[in-house]
Amino acid sequence: MNIDMLYSKIHRATVTDANLNYVGSITIDQDLLDASALRVGQKVEIVNVNNGERFSTYVIKGKRGLKEMCLNGAAARKVEIGDKIIVIAYGSYNEQELETHNPIVVHVDENNDITEVTNELIGSDY
Repeated sequence: MNIDMLYSKIHRATVTDANLNYVGSITIDQDLLDASALRVGQKVEIVNVNNGERFSTYVIKGKRGLKEMCLNGAAARKVEIGDKIIVIAYGSYNEQELETHNPIVVHVDENNDITEVTNELIGSDY
């Protein structure tokens, strides 16, 4: 049996742009892709902290160092520049893989600078 688990997330990134006239996807700074181990073309779920929207799209590579977090195409209607979002990727793991599985959690500040990369999932009881 496989179980879907958190693979990686970028926590509370700030939307830097919303480009309606684009084919679709989310553009993410290459530094954030490296830290989170997200891949170009990978399906991700976007959670908008400001308005509660949840939707799926795929990743495209942004220029390293620009701190870009841009929603493109129809997804641009689900955010506003300045909104806080969480970018989540899940993986499917078998029982043996789960024994050593550690998700990647990338925390960023209001400028999308990385403040911490951890494997810990901190909940409300922390």
